[in-house]
Amino acid sequence: MYQYTDKDQTLINERVDQFRDQTQRFLKGEIADDKYRALRLMNGVYIQTHSPLLRVAGPYGLLSCAQIRKLASIARDYDKNFCHFTTRQNIQFNWPALERIPYILEELASVQMHAIQTSGNCLRNTTSDQLAGVAKDELEDPRPYCEIIRQWTILHPEFAYLPRKFKIAVSGSAQDRAATHFHDIGLHLVKNDAGEIGFKVLVGGGLGRTPIIGQVIRPFLEKKHLLSYLEAILRVYNIYGRRDNKYKARIKILVRETGIAEITKKVEAEWHLIKDQLEVSEQTITDMCAQFADPAYQKDLTAGADYAQQLNDNIAFKTWDKHNTAGHKTDGYRAVYVSLKAPDSPPGDCSDTQLDALAGLADSYSFGMIRATHRQNLVLADVKEADLFTLWQKLDALKLATANINSATDIICCPGIDYCGLANTSSIDIAQGINDTLDSIDYIHDLGELKINISGCMNGCAHQSVGHIGILGVDKKGVEWYQVTLGGSSENDATIGERLGPAVSKQDIVPVIKQILEVYLELRSHEDEAFLTTFRRIGVNPFKEKVYAAD
Repeated sequence: MYQYTDKDQTLINERVDQFRDQTQRFLKGEIADDKYRALRLMNGVYIQTHSPLLRVAGPYGLLSCAQIRKLASIARDYDKNFCHFTTRQNIQFNWPALERIPYILEELASVQMHAIQTSGNCLRNTTSDQLAGVAKDELEDPRPYCEIIRQWTILHPEFAYLPRKFKIAVSGSAQDRAATHFHDIGLHLVKNDAGEIGFKVLVGGGLGRTPIIGQVIRPFLEKKHLLSYLEAILRVYNIYGRRDNKYKARIKILVRETGIAEITKKVEAEWHLIKDQLEVSEQTITDMCAQFADPAYQKDLTAGADYAQQLNDNIAFKTWDKHNTAGHKTDGYRAVYVSLKAPDSPPGDCSDTQLDALAGLADSYSFGMIRATHRQNLVLADVKEADLFTLWQKLDALKLATANINSATDIICCPGIDYCGLANTSSIDIAQGINDTLDSIDYIHDLGELKINISGCMNGCAHQSVGHIGILGVDKKGVEWYQVTLGGSSENDATIGERLGPAVSKQDIVPVIKQILEVYLELRSHEDEAFLTTFRRIGVNPFKEKVYAAD
């Protein structure tokens, strides 16, 4: 894990002092609302319906136990005893008092955390695969490059006021678990014909109001040119991106309207001017990779007979092990998904007591580290197979062992109108309704891999456009309605979901989801055919006929 230098810490501390002064002057009426708005956004502060919201950066999703414990204490001392994990591996506090936010930032700075550039028209948190560094299908650990990008983006003077927000994701694995096709820039570590490892660069992806799949702008980029090529893309966007209409200001619209060939031409011309000035040296890469060295794994480790016997004797443990753990590059270890999707809890929320307990578990079982995922869960990445049974028992006692990862109740869900001032509809209660309907874990597992995403407005924070089943809240003259899309994917087979038909009322949305699942179960070719496969084989019409039959 990257550790701050004295220079890093000084910068963060000075930013805290600066924002404290700005906030105090605003509260005294010495700074106007419109001027303070830009200042607070640069420090991750939104003004929501009921309270300010503070968004904290979680660089590439990696958190130490000290940081987790600090989040717990902040939730206890400054909020309502919980925090929320987002799809961008960030952390949000929904109820802080504005005058106390500078003190929260001071607390965060003490454990090398901050909220800089988590909002506003700037370069946002760089994200990555939650299994980075441990995945079996990984070509190379992407996190050192994420950190190189993070250091380049923070307080970059040329890109502080972009036409719109800008997001970068990096993946090093064969399976894309970082939704790179739906970022302003997506980077894939790839190997060329000469056996060299570099980056495939995608540009112009995004979700929200206008979902668009990113396009390849450069099939192979040498590692040394990483920052110069990113800078060339940002310069072109800064020059040509629209500023007259915020709905058309993202780079995805620029790429779509200009065309990838012309954008590539402009980027390559800009890059030619700067490529030799921003080279990333081999030594820089080597030094950064050392910051992410493997922990002290035990070699030739085997789980032994006890683990096999526990799987055989305890069906609940066996089910959890199947659904909530993933393979590991080191024999004898597994990556463990901590589900933040208990049936009676808002998706992505984690209480202060759970956070404190998780920090203790990570210290005991996973080298003191925790990761945030893109589906609002957490990961303990380095757990011995021999420790899985004991860990499962402890997670179960904390209501953090729901065996539903990538299943129908592992729902991505935005806070909706319960918290967010931008939302048109509620989301959390829809997720709860789906949970209540799918009340049998056997039934959930029979449905197989099924990703349901629920957003309360067109901003699409829950990525409904790429859900296998996407649910989007829309307002109709003050009444909550929901549009449904089917067949989306944010992985290698990136696909934007197809609209089912007219929006349905709030009272009908959960029954409609049940009907969709009934069609899937009836028409799948065999019990192991996944929902997405079935949809792509039969199309939208059978689902549409079932849902709108009464119409």
